[in-house]
Amino acid sequence: MPSDKNLDLICLGRAAVDIYAEQIGSRLEDVSSFAKYLGGSSGNIAYGTARLGLKSAMLTRVGNEHMGRFVKEELDRVGCDTSHVVTDEQRLTGLVLLGIKDQDTFPLIFYRNDCADMAVSPEDFDADFIGSAKALVITGTHFSTESTYATSKQAIQYAKERQTKCVLDIDYRPVLWGLTNPGDGETRFISNEAVTTHLQGILGDFDLIVGTEEEVHIAGGSTDTITALQKIRELSNATIVLKLGAQGCTVLEGSIPASEDDFVVHTGVRVDVLNVLGAGDAFMSGFLRGWIRGETPEQCCNYANACGALVVSRHGCAPAIPSAEELDYYLEHAHEIPRPDLDTELNHLHRVTTERLPYDWQDLCIFAFDHRKQLFDMAKEEGVDPAKIKTLKRLLVKALEAGVKEIGSSQYGVLIDGTYGQDALNDVTGKGMWIGRPVELPSSRPIELEGGRSIGSRLKSWPKEHIVKCLVFYHNQDEAELRATQERQVIELYQACCASGHELLLEIIAPRDKEHDESVYTESVQRFYNLGVRPDWWKLPPQSPSNWTSLTQIIQQFDAHCRGVVMLGLDAPMDELKQGFANSAGFDIVKGFAVGRSIFGAPSREWLAGRFNDEQLIEACVSNYLELVSYWKDRH
Repeated sequence: MPSDKNLDLICLGRAAVDIYAEQIGSRLEDVSSFAKYLGGSSGNIAYGTARLGLKSAMLTRVGNEHMGRFVKEELDRVGCDTSHVVTDEQRLTGLVLLGIKDQDTFPLIFYRNDCADMAVSPEDFDADFIGSAKALVITGTHFSTESTYATSKQAIQYAKERQTKCVLDIDYRPVLWGLTNPGDGETRFISNEAVTTHLQGILGDFDLIVGTEEEVHIAGGSTDTITALQKIRELSNATIVLKLGAQGCTVLEGSIPASEDDFVVHTGVRVDVLNVLGAGDAFMSGFLRGWIRGETPEQCCNYANACGALVVSRHGCAPAIPSAEELDYYLEHAHEIPRPDLDTELNHLHRVTTERLPYDWQDLCIFAFDHRKQLFDMAKEEGVDPAKIKTLKRLLVKALEAGVKEIGSSQYGVLIDGTYGQDALNDVTGKGMWIGRPVELPSSRPIELEGGRSIGSRLKSWPKEHIVKCLVFYHNQDEAELRATQERQVIELYQACCASGHELLLEIIAPRDKEHDESVYTESVQRFYNLGVRPDWWKLPPQSPSNWTSLTQIIQQFDAHCRGVVMLGLDAPMDELKQGFANSAGFDIVKGFAVGRSIFGAPSREWLAGRFNDEQLIEACVSNYLELVSYWKDRH
């Protein structure tokens, strides 16, 4: 494999949006809700290989619309090069609607009438770009029309000129070759002489050819696998990877064996299958991880089979592909994990290495105004309608935005509730800031959740960027029944967040009616980890340096992927907060502060009472916020 290349691979072909039915076992006619994922065979491979640590690039077109931007942003999110994802002003991004009826049945409809990715043109790339990669990967659909055929052949010519390896994923979809009615996307094989002749004209261009037995049949022009393979070998010296479904796969170099019994089959681990859809793209991603790096065929197949096994046990294709860390863990423990979808450690690794938004939060200055009871009481004390709190919270957003202009390189965020702050939440969502949102009923002990215990149904309507914040007044010396009730609720909330894909911030405050020292926080954090709760974030009061040392050790021991800790304020005076910030200096686990009333408390009372106008409220909050930011920045 050439070593003087900037990219590992370029994927040329389909990049679309998969709209996956969420009701397993339903007819597509009866499905009531869908999940939206990156899709398209080439898009999946570019995404999967990037997730597995390769330097991948995507060569395609997307529409100038929401779905096109989604495709590009998803590829960007995993580090895939999108410099050659061209925006097509005349066409829409392709869509695919998919259902899961049973393990092997998946009603599927391609909405691909003159879509953007089928319009990719030789004008969209040059020889230098193709030559910058070790391999060019093309999927079979991009030979199915005159224009895509010409584009693919041009890319192959550039690859040959620049010593870039060429890879074919046969990826035979009869509907995309015009062999079925447009609504029949599920049929995977129809024998067709014209398609076979077309494919055989390009087989000699490739160094690696990958396909299922049915795909080999269409390429080789025979439903006898050995005969088909022999024909492919006549036309190409490529390494042939034959996928054998649950049996695994075989790699064929040189002459084709006389019998399938002579295949050296690389077996995977048997898993309980949700649905086989997407297994091929995951398999290809895993195989390429090894092949690009020059690893043995056996190791390439191990990666490929493992990726395929993980994807068939999960919902979707692209989002189900493992990270490199997750894959390595699975390969080490595969024989112990018959149900990857139920394995706690594997799913935790998937959650923390693939599902999080790709923000590197290290320097957070969070303005917290998710308060509900305190502001309600304040409004009542000042004799004003609590409905004014909604307007107040939108003004506090403006205060943050004004303050952000002065904080330099520090990151910023908010804690806002949905009770009075839904409009404020709408104002900040989609802007790339850190956003936390509470779920607990204010002041409840034992903890209760707003809207009842069916938190999973509520999270379904939350944007994924909203971090679930839960405050629990907790003490390890609470009476057994109270402690058990609190712990059960936190466990259920954590499980709901794991299911929904939202990050969880767990805030621990010692109850005022219990004597305590700061050891209550180390003991509480340890306790929740012992219960299997691994929040993405902790929110804790300022600690002494010695206790930050203890907390760091506990968190690193139980969850090396924890995002970290943000410090709360508890309406403390500024001098106390300054000292608390200083005590956190040098502890990387502490990522910032999330302070509220110390910033907005007094100014909000003045505004509610009519003694401050909007500008005065904003000015006072900005001043307090910037004072805290300066304390945070000066803590070193």
